[in-house]
Amino acid sequence: MTLPKPYYQDSAVTLYHGDCRQIVPLLGRFDLLLTDPPYGMRLDTDYSKTATAGKLPGTKWDRVVGDDKDFDPAFLLTLSIPSVIWGANHFASRLKDRGSWLVWNKRGDGEPSGMHFGDCEMAWTNLSFSGARIFSQMWHGAPRWRKEPCVHPTQKSVDLMVWCLGFAPDAQTVLDPFAGSGTTGRACKDLGRKCVMIEREEKYCEIAARRMGQEVLPLDAA
Repeated sequence: MTLPKPYYQDSAVTLYHGDCRQIVPLLGRFDLLLTDPPYGMRLDTDYSKTATAGKLPGTKWDRVVGDDKDFDPAFLLTLSIPSVIWGANHFASRLKDRGSWLVWNKRGDGEPSGMHFGDCEMAWTNLSFSGARIFSQMWHGAPRWRKEPCVHPTQKSVDLMVWCLGFAPDAQTVLDPFAGSGTTGRACKDLGRKCVMIEREEKYCEIAARRMGQEVLPLDAA
């Protein structure tokens, strides 16, 4: 297989539409892997079920492709580069024992536990620090929509990805094989780093391309 023509490309970001397991071996080496793969949790993305009295219902999304079967991170680990892999608590038994954890606390102050969404999400990393690190950002309901438009059922925030990149300040080239709506690329572009992304659903390639086409955003308005 030859490397396909980029779906989108600018001076900072290259986006490919296709299967990352076929495309990644055709690419060069990167300074950092930062990605949010399908976790294999069979997530029910019909968020309209979260509607409560007096509130508008959520969106009924299509299911995440690949989430209907257990995720195997083996091909990511063979890259042997500094890595941050979100959702890794769902496949921790398939990861190396040595590593640290990043935690995204998505609850606001005083918000009760037991919402439709998890209180937090976790990423495994082999970056050189010990223990765990926590990033707190309210990511439910109106605060989320005001910060960033919701364009993907499992969308991460730009602020979160900027935080992740802060643990690898010397990483100038970043790989995201599961691009989704392009949040990793958006964060890299805002920080002046280069990013290669791969996404197999064309509808999300279109969304990611539009996000990359925006001017570089101030970090407090991402």
